[in-house]
Formats: sequence, structure tokens, C-alpha cells
Amino acid sequence: MHTCKYIRGASYDQLTRSNLANMASFSPLFLSFFVSILLCLEARTLPISSLVSRDLFDAIFLHKDDNACPAKNFYTYDSFINATRRFPQFGNTGSLTIRKREIAAFLAQISHETTGGWATAPDGPFAWGLCFKEEVSPQSDYCDSTNKQWPCYPGKSYKGRGPMQLSWNYNYGQAGQALGFDGLKNPEIVANNSLTSFKTALWFWMTEQKPKPSCHNVMVGKYRPTEADIAANRTSGYGLVTNIINGGLECGIPNHGGVTDRIGYFQRYATLFNVDTGPNLNCENQKPF
Repeated sequence: MHTCKYIRGASYDQLTRSNLANMASFSPLFLSFFVSILLCLEARTLPISSLVSRDLFDAIFLHKDDNACPAKNFYTYDSFINATRRFPQFGNTGSLTIRKREIAAFLAQISHETTGGWATAPDGPFAWGLCFKEEVSPQSDYCDSTNKQWPCYPGKSYKGRGPMQLSWNYNYGQAGQALGFDGLKNPEIVANNSLTSFKTALWFWMTEQKPKPSCHNVMVGKYRPTEADIAANRTSGYGLVTNIINGGLECGIPNHGGVTDRIGYFQRYATLFNVDTGPNLNCENQKPF
């Protein structure tokens, strides 16, 4: 039985104010249940900074501030922690293992999106996340002129920017509306403001855009596949997160290098967080959305 789901209306203080002196009269089974409740509540109240310390952040992103990285000194620990406060469910849903795994998965995906690593890089290819803050030599301005709800502003490029490499006018428009900036007229802010940059990455992670589920719901076990998802073999796990982010270019393809890189980052970070990765890391057998 999963104890945590039965205590949503309770608080840690409410339960710990009980007269513990009287608990000696209760059965061992009750005491075990009570301790489980307290552990669930304690895990639920831990801030992100207790799970991702500054030292751990620096160990994850060993080379982000190297001179070789164009994003040197841009992606700060403080900006990341402050950005998570805008999304209180991030890294704060489920057991401690699930919380850590979600954070590791998010950091792994943004590392791939901004990687400066290569096969023989110092400390390995998976120590070079957050090296870039905007797309280099974009192939287009990422303007979908058929989207009338989020029309492109003349002269603006909606190329990849920020930790998640936010792209396309409709994503900039929606992110800006949700976070309080004009993403259509001022997309450059995603590469110029560290806090806003991290917020856009978390917005993308947390937001469902049908028919895609949110990355968050996938990683915390709240994804419920539709008939179309089942037919497309879109099974829950890190591979499905990759499908959500860039499945059209990477999924359904055996041994895709991008997918392999995303998995490599996740495996390294899961080890640093002392959690397993969970199943279904790959999306090579999934159809894109």
C-alpha cells in the first residue's frame, strides 16, 4: 500500500503534534504506518535546494563556465533554484526517489540540448551540459506562419534558446504568456536573462501540449496513455520524455546519436543522485507524436 497518497490533507506539524508518549499503547503495525506517514510528509516538504545542493550542481555541470562555453557564467545555481519556485510541483511529487529521478531527467535533457561535449572531452562527453545558451547557425527563423494565435513579429528569430532550447513562435508566445514576458516581440530575453531562461525550460517540462503529455507527468508516473499512444508504443519512461522534446527527429530510429547522448547524461546524473533511471530509456521503438 502506498501510504503517501492517503495523507494529502495532513501536514507534518499536525501529525507530529500528537502526544507521542501515548503511542506506546499502539500496535507495532500502527507505529509502522505512522512512521511511514511522517517520512512521506518529510520528503514532501524538502526544498529543491536540499536535493540539488550547490556542490552537486557544480559536480553535474563541471564545465559550464569554461572559457570554451559561450554560456559561461550565464546558467547560475541561484537562477535554477529560483526558477523552480515558479513550478512548485517540479521535483516535489511522489517519493524521494521519484523526486530525484525527475530532477536528474530534467537536468539530463537540458544538458543534451546545450551540450558542448564530444567523445574525448575532458571528464567525458557527459560533463559538458549548459555550455550554450542559443542555437548556433540556425537553419531557419523557426516561424510557423500558419499559426495565427501566436503570429511572428517581423524581423524576429524564434531559434533555440535557453536550457531547453525553446524554439518556434508558438512556444515563445505561450511561454511568455505564462511567465510574464512578450515572447513574440522579445524572444531574445530567453538568452539574456538567466532566471527567465530556466523558467522557460521548466515551463516546457511542466506543461502538457496535447496530444503530448507533460514531461513532468511522465517522470512522476501520472502519464495515462491513450489508445493512440499504446498503438505507437509510447511507453512511460525517459524515452517518452525524449519523444515529447524532439521525437520527430530522434524517435523511431535505431541507434540515434541524440537519443544515446540524452541517455548517457541521464545515467551519469542518476548515479550522482543515487537513484536508478527506471525503465524504457530509449524511444527507438516509439512512433513520434
